[in-house]
Amino acid sequence: MTQSQIMPVEVRDFDHFVRTRAGRLYRAAWFLTGEAHKAEDLVQTALGKAYPHYPQVADDEEFEAYVRTTLYRTYVQWWRRRWNGEVPTGELPDAVAEGAPTPARIDLARALAELPKMQRAVMVLRFYEDRPVAEVASLLGISEGSVKTHSSRGSANLRRSTHLTEEAS
Repeated sequence: MTQSQIMPVEVRDFDHFVRTRAGRLYRAAWFLTGEAHKAEDLVQTALGKAYPHYPQVADDEEFEAYVRTTLYRTYVQWWRRRWNGEVPTGELPDAVAEGAPTPARIDLARALAELPKMQRAVMVLRFYEDRPVAEVASLLGISEGSVKTHSSRGSANLRRSTHLTEEAS
């Protein structure tokens, strides 16, 4: 076998995984938490919990699914514990972070923030992440019927939200 016939072996690298996937993970976390710092903490925590399992997972697609599951379960644990007593501040930082969310995303995050925590988690998983009912139920540890109920109620609440209004064309 000659050198040109040898297929290159894909070398998996956790740092490369984080560089290429962190943005998508952050957006999902931001929609869940509605706050940049909590979203960053949530992604960091999920990556930290998932890191030891990286070598055992077959590829980066599967590992991203594993991290997302960890992210959602961590989110549920956090809101059940009331975010460890953290209180949001009334002051905004002076500088806007690079890649700041668009006004439409900010409006969506505000509308999602008005939902009860479980409705918010279900809405993000079902409609932002486009996950099936059974998978959402499994991720959140609730029944499929509860997922459907939270989806229905969350959709109704979002339709009534003052943050989400249709623009005149």
